Amino acid sequence: MTMTHPLDLALQLQSTSSGQYEGHTSPGYWNMVGPFGGITAAVLVKAVMDHPDRLGEPLSLTVNYAGALTAGPYTLQVTPVRTNRSTQHWTLSVLQTDGEGNLVVTTTATVVTAVRRETWSVSDEPMPEVAAPGDLPRIEPGFGVEWLQRYEMRQVQGGVPKDWDGSTSPSLSQLWMRDNPPRPLDFPALAALADVFFPRVWLRRARQVPAGTVSITVYFHASQDQLQTTGTGYVLGQARGQEFRNGFFDQTARLWNEAGYLLATSHQIVYFKE
Repeated sequence: MTMTHPLDLALQLQSTSSGQYEGHTSPGYWNMVGPFGGITAAVLVKAVMDHPDRLGEPLSLTVNYAGALTAGPYTLQVTPVRTNRSTQHWTLSVLQTDGEGNLVVTTTATVVTAVRRETWSVSDEPMPEVAAPGDLPRIEPGFGVEWLQRYEMRQVQGGVPKDWDGSTSPSLSQLWMRDNPPRPLDFPALAALADVFFPRVWLRRARQVPAGTVSITVYFHASQDQLQTTGTGYVLGQARGQEFRNGFFDQTARLWNEAGYLLATSHQIVYFKE
């Protein structure tokens, strides 16, 4: 008997009308007070991929987390607002019924899809020379949150502090990662992987302060064919904070496959509380 992968279960959407879907939060990707932000990003990409009017493949995704989703059903509205010859622009909203029975927006997003054409190409971000994933021990999931069980991670450098003593250290992390159990990489899975990194403020200050992503943008550099060549292999992720100021910080991330191809880059702004 073939078991459905946890990610595919979390991505299940039912079309109720043109541009509107119904979904349900997944306990398998639960974080501390709501779903793992990466799974929300993955669902948004999946909704665009499923839309019958889609042109091309994902080029960029921006997700604004206006409020936490609660456990239960939600409505996803997907609208192609403009289609050009090679690009298509989408707006998306996730809505959920609040405690008083009102339908409120929890998440807004934009997606750009594009038809890619073979042109001159070069990468100014080569993959760092690091140990192979098979040479590194697997990180045991911690923090008592379910979504960490959904990923296999092998740390290269920049793990979470062993001692939360307020000491300062660089915010750079590098780790190999993939879905658990292994699953062929696609655009929704890649969108989720772009958000697996722990808050950079935890590393920078060695203090486990409350933190949460406010907005994340993911740029997809790989085509579907290139994702297929990655298969169930590992992805090397690198994240670094840039500015920590007045309760917010930003971080950049890069993701390469084992062949050294830069699959995606991302940037996000994160709230943290003293």
